[in-house]
Amino acid sequence: MIGAMLVLPFLDVVAKILGQQEVPIIQIVWARLLFGMTMTAPFVLQSEGVRGLWPQRPYMHAIRAVLLIIATGLFFWALKFQGIAETLAIFFVQPLIITLLSPFVLGEKVGPRRWFAVGVGFVGTMIIIRPGFQSLAPGVFMALGSGASIAIYMLMTRKIATREAPLASIFHTSLAGTVFTTIAVALVWHQPTPEQWCLFLLLGGIGTLGNYLIARAYQVAEASLLAPLGYTEMIMAVFAGWYFFGDFPDVWTFAGVGILIACAIYISYRERVRKIVRAEVGEFL
Repeated sequence: MIGAMLVLPFLDVVAKILGQQEVPIIQIVWARLLFGMTMTAPFVLQSEGVRGLWPQRPYMHAIRAVLLIIATGLFFWALKFQGIAETLAIFFVQPLIITLLSPFVLGEKVGPRRWFAVGVGFVGTMIIIRPGFQSLAPGVFMALGSGASIAIYMLMTRKIATREAPLASIFHTSLAGTVFTTIAVALVWHQPTPEQWCLFLLLGGIGTLGNYLIARAYQVAEASLLAPLGYTEMIMAVFAGWYFFGDFPDVWTFAGVGILIACAIYISYRERVRKIVRAEVGEFL
């Protein structure tokens, strides 16, 4: 999981470079999905066989693909207005949104402690954004929209997680997303240079490696243990943004991210406690 978090910020670096070269955002998203799908296919064939290439619930993957396109597009678009670390910091609201929506989407019971953690996390988000104390760049709203979209995407992923292998699920969603974005890209096609084709390929390679490491992590460890490790991505995001673009977050951004991370770790801890209690009650009964 830590390896994935060290790799994935470079996906944002490549996307930001392409955005600075005036490549349309939808074309960057298209390349991310197309090459990611192509590179994931061999792993699916190896683990699931040919039958793994055919989705069991195409309508679910179609909806998830739309959410992934929106989330990825908004995130890449936000990078045109602000640094990688700032965008990622705002994007970190997604665990809070997942907790907020899980009672309605998954029927999960959220206790007062976790509701309190969501409220504190909201305060952390406000510290990062600081409305009224600074002019809100368009990237702020795009990063928030990206976090909300990926939160709903993750909730849908949870619903099908027990019925489909992780890599197969990634492949099917990328396949549907490639179909949708290909139609849109045809309207705004920008003829890539050889260098940009290489960057497109790099997008797919980084995304595939990161998703593969995450999928392997969830095969050998509990989700409640792995979830907080996702925030280690911020370390490499800060370094990558500083090294490639000279961006460095201010102290308030770090303070807000610290609050968000603390809340997410607490929420993850409470989920683990609830699982242990349910298991003990089940054994007793």
